[in-house]
Amino acid sequence: MAVPEVIPIAYVPRDRTETIGRYAGGQFLASISYAFPAGFQLDDGWEEYKRLYVVLHTFDTEGHYRDSDIWCAGNWAEQVRAPDGDESVLGRARIHLAKLLRSLPRRSYTDIAIRPFSVTHEGVRFGLVIREDEGEQWAELYPDRLAFAEPWDGTYDT
Repeated sequence: MAVPEVIPIAYVPRDRTETIGRYAGGQFLASISYAFPAGFQLDDGWEEYKRLYVVLHTFDTEGHYRDSDIWCAGNWAEQVRAPDGDESVLGRARIHLAKLLRSLPRRSYTDIAIRPFSVTHEGVRFGLVIREDEGEQWAELYPDRLAFAEPWDGTYDT
């Protein structure tokens, strides 16, 4: 079965798709995810390049991509040095995500259906990208690395 034009993503509370839904302007997909820039080679100093991003993508009601708000909360090295509290990298990320979500009027958390898209920020790819290997196709959410495939019911694999 070919990849559908509009790809469903299921809302799953307390899991990786807990911050998706609809708002007055359409649909949204938000997440917090660590990522490396494209082409990064894992070696000494990798902790400085592994960055924690807060992302809010918005879409119209038909699933067409509108915009992204992408913010870097810090890197893995900073998180290790100060792992707890609101001033930690993860703490700052959670606070920023909550602020972004509060900015969406009439927000509700629910399943969404969006079209593939891709944006690059600070050398990191963000988006829902069609992938293919050995004749099989799927849609993969970057940088979260969630894979959506048949039966195209919104569930994902990691």
